[in-house]
Amino acid sequence: MASLAVYHYSISQPAPALWKTLPVAPPMIAADDSGLAPVNDIKMYYAIFNKNGKDPVFLLHGGFSNSDTWSFEVPLLSKTHLVIIADSRGHGRSSMSGQPLSYNLMASDVLHLMDYLKIRRAAIVGWSDGGILGLILAIHHPDRITKLFTFGANYDISGYKTEAPDTASSSLSRQFFARAQADYRRLSPTPDSFGVLQRALGKLYGAEPHLDPEEIKTIRASTVIAFGEHEQFIKREHFESLAKLIPNAKLVMLPNVSHSGPLQDPAGFHRALVTLLDSPQ
Repeated sequence: MASLAVYHYSISQPAPALWKTLPVAPPMIAADDSGLAPVNDIKMYYAIFNKNGKDPVFLLHGGFSNSDTWSFEVPLLSKTHLVIIADSRGHGRSSMSGQPLSYNLMASDVLHLMDYLKIRRAAIVGWSDGGILGLILAIHHPDRITKLFTFGANYDISGYKTEAPDTASSSLSRQFFARAQADYRRLSPTPDSFGVLQRALGKLYGAEPHLDPEEIKTIRASTVIAFGEHEQFIKREHFESLAKLIPNAKLVMLPNVSHSGPLQDPAGFHRALVTLLDSPQ
């Protein structure tokens, strides 16, 4: 098999060691509409921007996070596209049921939210866990997904790095969890239950994802598999393997960023994203 090209997108003069930083996302711009949708057995928060825009795009956040982390991207993307953000079950403003967390369940939530909002087809942009949901939707509901952009998403637990994180990565993780806990307390309908989410995600990450490579090969949506040059959780070769499985997928490395790339280099991330979204196919 021929070697896979790796595309690079960045700002012209990136600041030193962006990957060692964890920028604070700015306040989210005002939405045209927002609410809590009755989805499966939960109430799922969503917000819509530029409701008369073209080509709907769903932005799906990562684990322990919430949809406000897309606040760098939403003002840029909503200039031309209809943009929808949503909080995964148990995250942000969305409620959580007694069901064990699974990626299939959370992907089903997104599909039902699309139905609730009467959006037949949309592009999926998924960061970390959100990217895994995008892969599942592209596999099992190809008629609903126009394009797929994943950042820092694995398709199997074998993709996780096993070596101990370096000092910089450990410091970032501590900052991230402190911020995640504070955001949870501020946004959640059950503000004292962060430990419940933490245990549920711990079980999830110990068992999933396990996406079948043969099913991944059936993805037909135009796809970009993106990752940060200093990704601290997932092996680079895992992203390479994923991109090779998906027909005509592009592999994109964002320089000078880590798993938090959309916060560390919003301009570079946006450039990589719109290269896919604005392409004719």
